[in-house]
Amino acid sequence: MFGLRRPILVGGVGLSLALWLWHFDSSVGQLSELGIFSVIALGSCLWLFQQNKLKKAQLVDNSPPNREKVVKAITKANNVINQLQTEADNHPALPLLQEQFTKINNELERQHINIAITGGKAVGKTTLLQTLSNWENHTNRPVNFQETKALFTPGDNTAPEANYADLVTFVTSEDLTDSQWQIWQQMSAKNQRTVLVFNKQDQYLSEERATILHSLQQKVADVVAISANPNVVKVRQHQIDGTVREWLETPAADISQLGEYLQEIVVKEGEQLIWETTIRQAVNLQIEAKTALNQVRQQKATPIIEKYQWIAAAATFANPVPALDLLATAAINAQLVVELGNIYQQKFSFQQAQTVAGTMGSLMLKLGLVELSTKAIATLLKSNAVTFIAGGALQGVSAAYLTRVAGLSLIEYFQSQEVAINAENGLNLNKLGQTLQKVFQQNQQVALLQSFVQQGVNRLLPEAQTKAS
Repeated sequence: MFGLRRPILVGGVGLSLALWLWHFDSSVGQLSELGIFSVIALGSCLWLFQQNKLKKAQLVDNSPPNREKVVKAITKANNVINQLQTEADNHPALPLLQEQFTKINNELERQHINIAITGGKAVGKTTLLQTLSNWENHTNRPVNFQETKALFTPGDNTAPEANYADLVTFVTSEDLTDSQWQIWQQMSAKNQRTVLVFNKQDQYLSEERATILHSLQQKVADVVAISANPNVVKVRQHQIDGTVREWLETPAADISQLGEYLQEIVVKEGEQLIWETTIRQAVNLQIEAKTALNQVRQQKATPIIEKYQWIAAAATFANPVPALDLLATAAINAQLVVELGNIYQQKFSFQQAQTVAGTMGSLMLKLGLVELSTKAIATLLKSNAVTFIAGGALQGVSAAYLTRVAGLSLIEYFQSQEVAINAENGLNLNKLGQTLQKVFQQNQQVALLQSFVQQGVNRLLPEAQTKAS
């Protein structure tokens, strides 16, 4: 059995007595022994709920970009890369991340505008690109056009090239479908400057063309109608001698309205377009670096969770006095929270980790997770006569399981908060509740639960298991 060697685990027992009597004075008599334990084991996640006031998450900043915002975004990305280097200086992703940072940092001085041409198959992207190659640029900024791969191909509805464009011309030859509208909304959510181009309008009758154009304008503010490659038309000419001459003629491409609009955007918004693109690139780089950093931290956090889940199991199984069992478990789980917080740069005191159990326990009971886990573990233990007779095995395995769920939930919550660029670091009850439900469901799979219960039995009753086999 694991020994409780850390002074904080031993010293926390005396302090926790007063805390738990204060929190549970009115309800201890109404809760079962396992229910009270579950409140403590899972309660350790909510260390910040007893703060004076939770900070509200920042709203998405839709104000126009400026140089200060760009520098701030680049600095954030660099800070994460530096933190990754501090915690894992030989990480294989570091060279590429540092190279990307250098490129993004140089974007501040870029003058040319990158315009992407995107859309589904057969909407005229290539023809439009060829036509725009002869575009007369009357702005003071060079403009580069690039066609992306076709959207809505099997298994892939994204165009990564568009993410790095300052301006996107989204080409369609019909009214927007649901899939097209979803992509449009995704680009808007990223503050991607986009113009909707209604191509092949010449293929519709005038009434149909007007109806489609009106529908597009109802959905999107910036809509331009063009004919990048008009259909061949038959020309008929009556001669003086009464004869009729007919021939086929290909009209010139009609993209003048689009050309004028692009000129206007480049002149008025050129600098802001570059800033917005640089911010997006910096945010993407920050997320990429955070993902690598979280992997490093999770590798450090997993052994800690495993250590404390079995400490909790052993302490609960071996201690016949419910009150002492309760106090020891509180200290164990509080120490788990402290150590996980240290890994994820979330510094808080041991007292903060202890005082959150009441709020978190109430949340877990309301979600019904305690009852579900208890029934599932009891059912698995009943299949084994040895463990069923040893009643303490249910409390011990449940202690380990609930401690594990608490630790995994806290890890996932810290990771999601750190990756969420526009969120502050304050814990959010609804967010954490959703995370707990998600982690609980992931760990309720029969095969996983059976394996975990067997590990617990092997640790708690090794001699009995050997005799039974």
